[in-house]
Amino acid sequence: MQQCAILSMDSLADFEAYDHLLDKPMAALGWKTHLVSWRDDAINWNNFDAVLIRTPWDYQEDADKFLQVLQNIENSKAHLENSLNIVRWNINKNYLKELQSNGVCIVPTLWPESFSAAAVDGYFSHFNTDQIVLKPRVSANADNTFWLTKANYQQYLPDLVAAFAERQLMVQPFIQSVLSEGEFSCFYFAGQYSHSILKTPKADDFRVQEEHGGQLQKIEPEAKLRQQAEHALAQIGEMPMYARVDFVRFGEQFAMMEAELIEPSLYFNMDDQSAGRFAKAFTERMLAL
Repeated sequence: MQQCAILSMDSLADFEAYDHLLDKPMAALGWKTHLVSWRDDAINWNNFDAVLIRTPWDYQEDADKFLQVLQNIENSKAHLENSLNIVRWNINKNYLKELQSNGVCIVPTLWPESFSAAAVDGYFSHFNTDQIVLKPRVSANADNTFWLTKANYQQYLPDLVAAFAERQLMVQPFIQSVLSEGEFSCFYFAGQYSHSILKTPKADDFRVQEEHGGQLQKIEPEAKLRQQAEHALAQIGEMPMYARVDFVRFGEQFAMMEAELIEPSLYFNMDDQSAGRFAKAFTERMLAL
């Protein structure tokens, strides 16, 4: 039996995680899975044949240390998925600029290097809107994401100054379809389509994560959504073992919110065949090494 570490965090008590659904299909294909914390300095990565990055949902608190842990894994005999190269590329949302330059439709974005209270009013004017979103370029779980309106933004200025004191940020218009319809996620394993879901926020919120009250439903994606998702996937420098690409409806097309290549929930609970597809794609990928 080959040994596979499922890279997580110290505790998932406050999160909804579904990677335990991989245990049986992975075992059926000759893999023993072990849930381990990326913060555990006592782990000998040479004890594993592979490491799958899955739920280290606190990595943004110490991204440099997280990258060093991944470097240690790559220096061991264990095979890391997704690769360190992919993680380095994906960890800062600057990657969206590159995807946009390659023809991927993204949500319109400004990229200020630092936060300035005096600049906020100009962001509304730039996008010709009365609602904007500010978020860090390195983030997870919608941490330090602010939904601001022209009427209320000044009351958040102290929080914004604190949140972005040492973080680069990005600014986007608030996309109303997030509330009226939701956010679409398409899942790919080793480049092969698996399943899609629609995530909708609870009332009076814009965050679609389950931890924030978001609701999920399995969907069959429109052809245009599949086409745009697969075009985006093709622009990534190497094919990841797993990818979740998130889009919102934007006029007559779909605009990418994020390409999640580090620690996305893959929502195996929403499609009872998806964990088996993942295990098969992973095993085939390992055999091809």
